Formats: sequence, structure tokens, C-alpha cells
Amino acid sequence: MNDDTIFAIASGAGRAAIAVMRLSGPLAYFALASLCGDRVPEPRHAGLRRLRDADDSTLDRSMVLWLPGPGTYTGEDSAELFIHGGRAVADGLAMALVGLGLRPAEPGEFTRRAFLNGCMDLTEAEAVHDLIAAETEAQRRQALRQLDGELGRVYRDWSDRLRFVLAQQEALIDFPDEDLPPEVERELTATLAALRQEIAAHLNDARRGEKLREGLVFAIVGPPNVGKSSLINALAERDVAIVSNIPGTTRDALEARVVLGGVPVTLVDTAGLRETADPIEAEGVRRAFVRSEDADIVLEISDSGRFSELPSDRRIQVANKADLLRSAPDDAISVSALTGEGMDLLRDRLADLARRLTETSGPPPLTRARHRAALLEALERLTGAAETDLPELRGEDLRLALRAIGRITGHVGVEDILDTLFGQFCIGK
Repeated sequence: MNDDTIFAIASGAGRAAIAVMRLSGPLAYFALASLCGDRVPEPRHAGLRRLRDADDSTLDRSMVLWLPGPGTYTGEDSAELFIHGGRAVADGLAMALVGLGLRPAEPGEFTRRAFLNGCMDLTEAEAVHDLIAAETEAQRRQALRQLDGELGRVYRDWSDRLRFVLAQQEALIDFPDEDLPPEVERELTATLAALRQEIAAHLNDARRGEKLREGLVFAIVGPPNVGKSSLINALAERDVAIVSNIPGTTRDALEARVVLGGVPVTLVDTAGLRETADPIEAEGVRRAFVRSEDADIVLEISDSGRFSELPSDRRIQVANKADLLRSAPDDAISVSALTGEGMDLLRDRLADLARRLTETSGPPPLTRARHRAALLEALERLTGAAETDLPELRGEDLRLALRAIGRITGHVGVEDILDTLFGQFCIGK
């Protein structure tokens, strides 16, 4: 793949004042020189040049950069052209580049080359995608921590220590008759116990990093006509659901994406909870129960001051229609979705919950399910190694644990996930 020279628009799609065309590969300098008439700027110095095609027709006047490898994003010779953002300009330049032997890049191919050329590990490559997709400040900070290599350093430290333990174990297997110092076995056991404890603590994070990356889900539930649809419209500050005094208006789950406490949250308006003979409404009620069970927080709405007695650390009681309601439980938040009374207090409470469900301290948190799956496998193998008395079986468990951790950073056995990962990227990244 790296024998090809690729190109793509790295800026946003559609018409704009400026678009960035990115080139990477062995023909990058040749292509730039051909377009500029051999007037290539000094490395890493921008220069204004008239770009011409093979027929000497002017394509554009552009700022260009020549970026020789390996000190580039991909680790290869690269170039960037800051062209005018009209589609005709980009299409004309693309045709000229194809004529020079370059090809359009595939989704994520620039970052994939950076990974394959050792410019970043797989966790950092994932962070590039997360940074591009970040909707909130908290997501941006988490992605930047991962892009800076903090998460990768944690995993590489575990791999290095595990590799050392494995070497000690191999020595015990290969030289059983030698009088190896007793400290070897003690050090092996101590390091193995420390690794198990650290990985278990890393996994026991309530999925905070994953929740921040993917967003939380807050389900709004309650009987018909208590103002659930009015509430989601008020929280989303737009008309999401149809508001009606006819019971059973909402029959399917309606969603709205909002930001609370710097965390993306999907609000889900559900069908009113009641027994009904209408099969369509009954299906909506069933789905409401399912969404409430899966939600991070459940907002139980009532307009009578009476709530279910089911205890839940995920349940927030909201007494709606405060302009009409005479009393409500002390632990319920009284609001009026119609007049706005109490809505600021409710937003503050939900924002605080969103922050608490996603805030982290110390080492960077897990951010993807594949990291969790690999670490669970590694922990299982380390537990097996600690519990067996057979040196050969312990050595095999240690090798499998090392391999599982290596899959996270991309050092071993990752070909089966590369296409899936980089296929999510935009073309120019």
C-alpha cells in the first residue's frame, strides 16, 4: 500500500473559501514539482505558487507546503496545497494528480499509514477519530489525552513488565536444574500480583470513558399526560415530540441530543406507562420499559406528586406542572415545563449527574469496548498464571496475556480490526 502516493481533500466537504489537498507517498515531491513548475518551496516553508496541469493550463493560485518524511503525519514524504474551495478547483487538481500517477486516498488511509509507519500506536489513531467526532469540551479533552499517548503509555508499561515476567518464567522453565536465586520466583509472583491489581482497577471504572465518548442516555418515563413530551421539548429547547392532552400520543421512543455539563446526552421520550388493549400502544409501553432499563438515568415524571416506590440510584423524580401541583415529595424536583418554573434547577441537577457519571481522575480511562475486551482476557490469563503450579502452563498464560494487551496498542494481531477502525475516518484523514 505504501508504494502508492495518495491524495485527498483534508478539509470539510462543500464549498468554502479554502480547501486543503493533502498528498502522501514517494511521488509527493514529483507531483508538487510538476504542479509548481519545479518551483517547490523550501521544506516546511509555505509559498504562493501558480498550479498548472500537464497542458500548462492554470488550475489555481495556491499556498503550498513541501513536507519531506519521516517527520510528517504519515511518516512519508508529504505535501499540502491550500487551494480555493470551489468544487471545480478541487476536481481539476484531482484530475491532474491522477495524471501524475497518484490515486485518491481511502477512508482513514493517512492515519493508517501513520500507524503502519510507527508514527502512532492504535490508541492514538483511535484518538484522532474521537477528536474529529468530539461534540463537547469534555470529549475533546479526553481525546487529546489519548492522542498525547497517555493511554498507550499505560498499556506499554504493562506490556514491558509482563514481558520481563515472561522472561523470568522462561528462565525457570529452561534451567530447572540450575540454582536460580529464590528472588526470581518472588519477584515474578510480586510483579504478577501487581499487574493483576492494576488492570482490575483500570477495568473497574464504571465505563466512564466509554460513556463520555459515546454519550449518556437519560430516559423520561411516567404515566400518560404527565408532561413527558413537554419536558423533553423544554430540555431540548426545540419541538421534539408532539404535545397533546390525548393519552397515548407518544407511542415510540423519541430522541433528542443535548449537552449537559459538557457531556453529550440523548434524552428519550417514551410512551406513557399504563395497561392498554391497543397493540401499538402496548408495544410502545414495552419499549419504554426496555429504554428505562438500559438508560444511565431515568427521569420519572408525575403530575400528582405520587411516584413509584422502586428504589434506584439512577432515578430522578420530577414533579411536573408545578404551577398546578399543590405539593410534591421533598426529594422530587418541582418544575413546570409550560412556564419554565424549576427548569434551571433540573438542568443543573442533570448536568451534575452527567459530569459525575463521566468524570475521571488519575490515569486516562478506557474509551472503547475492544480495550475492555482485551484487558478482560489479559486479566483472565494472568489469573490463570497465578493459580497454576505448572511452569509451562504459566508461561503460556503469560504469553496470551501479553498478546491481548499488545492488541490494544496494535503491536500484535491487529490486522482483523484495521479495516473496521480506519474505515470510520473521513477520506482526508
